[in-house]
Amino acid sequence: MAMDKYDISGWLVRPAGIGWWAGLVAVLAALTTHTVLVTSDGGMDNGIVVDAARTWLDGGSPYDDEHFLYFPSAVMAASLQALLPRSVQDVLVPVAVVLALALGWVCALLLHRVPLRSRLAVLGLLGLAAGFAPFAQLVRLGNWTVTAVLALPLCLLLASRGRWVAAGTVIGVAVALKPLLAPMALLFLFARRWGALAPVVLVPAVSSVVAAFFLPDPTGFLTRTLPFLFTADDAFLRLYEAGPAVVLPRLGVPQALAQALAVAAAAVGVGCAYRRWRGPGPEPLRLAETSAGLMLSAFLVSRPSYNHYLLVVLPLLLAGLPYAGSVTRRPWFWLALVPQLPGVTWPWLESGKRRAFRDAVTLCVLAGTVAYHAVRGARGAPRAGEGAGRAADGWRAATEGAVRP
Repeated sequence: MAMDKYDISGWLVRPAGIGWWAGLVAVLAALTTHTVLVTSDGGMDNGIVVDAARTWLDGGSPYDDEHFLYFPSAVMAASLQALLPRSVQDVLVPVAVVLALALGWVCALLLHRVPLRSRLAVLGLLGLAAGFAPFAQLVRLGNWTVTAVLALPLCLLLASRGRWVAAGTVIGVAVALKPLLAPMALLFLFARRWGALAPVVLVPAVSSVVAAFFLPDPTGFLTRTLPFLFTADDAFLRLYEAGPAVVLPRLGVPQALAQALAVAAAAVGVGCAYRRWRGPGPEPLRLAETSAGLMLSAFLVSRPSYNHYLLVVLPLLLAGLPYAGSVTRRPWFWLALVPQLPGVTWPWLESGKRRAFRDAVTLCVLAGTVAYHAVRGARGAPRAGEGAGRAADGWRAATEGAVRP
């Protein structure tokens, strides 16, 4: 890691003053309080899941709502919320979402061994909350994507410390709640951690099979949800989907060609992610950038694919900023985030019907940048333990400087 006087790494890892922390707390408190005052059931997306659980508790099938896209195991988890009064959920869910987002950021910092008292710890979370519009959208919606935002960095933190089975269990639990992190099974294949791959598959599979026996429509996810995801043309979802397979047809590209381009881009992304895993550099950085490449590739082809999905990978990448070899040192990484700046008016793209176009730009540019970095960035980096050793030495120098008065 470059640590000369012109590098920002040393400045980022030094302790932040109390004023910095006060600003961060004020922003998070304001966001949480505003959400509590304007939402019901903790947010629209959380309400969909909880309403499905209420339907089940009343004897119906949760899959009667075509927008309920979760495994049967999620019904059981949501039923706990369904038993709570709406007034309690209005407060509990926004607070829980903000706390989960903050904990995910903490895990990302610990993965990269960034001091929790550092300036990056404050500025990173503050930048996400105040400078990245999907952060506030996720809080307002109460979307269960937040489980993946917390689970992925926690998984990688455990893996970086050699606890791969525990890491696989975390992913398995997260998939049981929401299948968003299913592509992370490829990381365990890359690492040849077969024992750790087992809970990734078995936890959601077993929990869903058991939960299905308690549903009036045990095969509802297979007979209703999967066909809906693959074949349905839902006008409501389409307006907000950022994947090129959905956005390109809105620009006149034939559906078959758009789907083929998205699949090809995703395949290239997975190949680049494997290249990054096999490449040089510190293990935490390889874990973070490989996982980001896998998830972004999945977002290119998954349905639905929303802008707040980017919060699954963004904290992992941002926390690696002190590393000279991080993808965050590339200008296109930051340019990809420009369309998501809150308060910026983009002509002809502000309405809900067109917002997906700028979301698609962010997704595609970010995925392309991570894929390019995985190949070109790794090509010029030192091989084997040399690069990792130099990065570790530089990091120790930075953290030693961070604790000096």
